[in-house]
Amino acid sequence: MARVALIACDSYDKQAVYEALKRGVQLLGGMEKFVRPEEKILVKPNMLRGKKAASAVTTHPAVVSGVLRLLKEAGCDRLYYGDSPGIGSPEKVAEESGIQAAAEAWGAKLLEFSRGQSVAFPQGEATKSFEIAQGVLDTDAIISVSKMKTHGLTRITGAIKNQLGCVYGFNKGASHARYPDVHQFSRMLVDLNKMLAPRLYIMDGIVAMEGNGPASGTPIPMKVLLMSEDPVALDTVFAHLVDLNPDYVPLITAGAEMGLGESDWDNIEIVGDDFESKVNRSFNVERFAVKSEGGAIGRLGQLSKIRGLITRKPVVIQERCIQCGVCIASCPLEDKALSWKTTGRGRYPHYDYHKCIRCYCCQEMCPKKAITVKTPILGKLLIYR
Repeated sequence: MARVALIACDSYDKQAVYEALKRGVQLLGGMEKFVRPEEKILVKPNMLRGKKAASAVTTHPAVVSGVLRLLKEAGCDRLYYGDSPGIGSPEKVAEESGIQAAAEAWGAKLLEFSRGQSVAFPQGEATKSFEIAQGVLDTDAIISVSKMKTHGLTRITGAIKNQLGCVYGFNKGASHARYPDVHQFSRMLVDLNKMLAPRLYIMDGIVAMEGNGPASGTPIPMKVLLMSEDPVALDTVFAHLVDLNPDYVPLITAGAEMGLGESDWDNIEIVGDDFESKVNRSFNVERFAVKSEGGAIGRLGQLSKIRGLITRKPVVIQERCIQCGVCIASCPLEDKALSWKTTGRGRYPHYDYHKCIRCYCCQEMCPKKAITVKTPILGKLLIYR
């Protein structure tokens, strides 16, 4: 059976977080089970963009600190950290999020995530190669430290999706254009996890993000830390904690199908603290299956006028828009799905939904929460049920 440690933790007090992490890792066999002292260890947090820790956009620095402390106690001195942010340099995001200070306190160094090289993965099912950040290639082992958040494309983002940050620079966004179908995109991420093979997955769910995630949602206390060797099982526990059917999460279904891990609830052992007391059934997440552009959507989509009335789409909230253009720059398509439009109220980004692949990079990167994902009423009735 897959084992997931669920440890209650009420705050980001450094000592409390450290003790919770230590108890969870010990239940899985201790940090010595996952790393050796002579190895170069990469702690891979979620550093989506430069936001204060209280925003719940990034992994909290107290969690990063606790993981590094456990590694130090296991005799590991060659400690590193890093991620490929959606906006901004790794250095700037690490500083603004507080992760830099937390890492440097334990002697961990920021690795190179702005450049890298192509790495072959011939056994991949969705892809045969990846563009991997140089910092990842220069280390021996990865400890993945994700953040518990919702996501417009994949419903939730957690253990499996955290490894996308190991793809460097523009290649990370370009993966959406290369895999525009959400199910193929998910299968690519499963291949990525298989290739990188993190030794341990840890999820910061002390304060999670609900609603318009992964960057524009609302922080909400979940008061848990999750740990596992199995990212599929960990994300499955996350889904159940927020009363979301794991079958609605393509990352989970693809991970189970492709042998990355376990999603069958009967085959997952939860150790540590009580699961039921941590379930939040009012957590704001979309509780319906992710639909690709095939099937019913594809058939109806052949009628262009109908497609716009049924499919989910990103929408600009004009009164919040500051005309920064980040959404346009974030669109991974060469022929952008967004362009500037001038109206009597000023200039704002305008979508060509016939081009839009519904990757929601624009919504993810908007710094002012000015883009949301909406489902038309007809789509709710006919498709998204």
